[in-house]
Amino acid sequence: MSIEVPPKLAGYHQKFYGEKGKEWIANLPDLAATYLDRWELSIDGALMHGVVGLVVPVRCADGTPAALKLQPLDPEHLGEGTALRTWAGQGTVLLLNEFEEAGSSILLLERLAGDRMLTAEPDIDRAVQIIAELLARLHTHTAPAEIRPLNYVVDRMLDYAPEAAAKLRPEEGELLRSWASQVGELAGQAGDRLLHWDLHYENVLAGQREPWLAIDPKPLAGDPGFDLMPALHNRWEEVLATGDVARAVLRRFDIMTEVLGLDRQRAVGYTIARVLQNSLWTVEDGDENLEQVQVAIAQALTGKG
Repeated sequence: MSIEVPPKLAGYHQKFYGEKGKEWIANLPDLAATYLDRWELSIDGALMHGVVGLVVPVRCADGTPAALKLQPLDPEHLGEGTALRTWAGQGTVLLLNEFEEAGSSILLLERLAGDRMLTAEPDIDRAVQIIAELLARLHTHTAPAEIRPLNYVVDRMLDYAPEAAAKLRPEEGELLRSWASQVGELAGQAGDRLLHWDLHYENVLAGQREPWLAIDPKPLAGDPGFDLMPALHNRWEEVLATGDVARAVLRRFDIMTEVLGLDRQRAVGYTIARVLQNSLWTVEDGDENLEQVQVAIAQALTGKG
């Protein structure tokens, strides 16, 4: 069995990974064919993909529906299989099999309803609560030793922040430095919970075992407050539609901190860490201005720009 790589996925890899991405895409049909054969899988639907990974709906030899996920190993995706094994399907998609080879991660996953995401929940308060309830379950686990620590991520952010600030307009550079100062107060205190890092509404799919299950973790070992941002800055059009951005952001933040039982000040600090991280990525990408969504969230949480 062979697959045809979606052109959009190939484009993403060329854009973000350059020649290395082009090479991985060129080898992807053979990689998929190898594991379709090795694990006795048959293709059972249209291919799906995100920015990095390809998902092939399959059926196992016994007829069980599943999903074959193939992606390159990069720093953000290291440990996905380890995290899914640790969670063992409690709030997340089940991991059925896995292998790593030649810089690639190959995961065989429980089949979920790929066309039924949490974006379809019309009540945003309910959607935020569902994410918070999932995170509460995920955070009960201590991160395995091999999962990258948030302390390492924070240290790298703080190292790069002065250089990044110098590339921005003076007022925005000062704003970024102020966020770095806030985050610096938390350095070395990031904790040991197993974090998802990317639990937004499109990474929650409908399942049969449970109504909603999390997918696509980018695992870290750290403080639960670092996991709140995706639910704040996604579905942003609904924040704008309220006419009161600060109030809408705080509403989402309050729901999550209440469900998770978080210390509010500490949760603000680690959400500002996400604001800083997203803003540093913006500078790395060559943008000369901060994203106004990030500025608005920081202003809502701290009461200042």
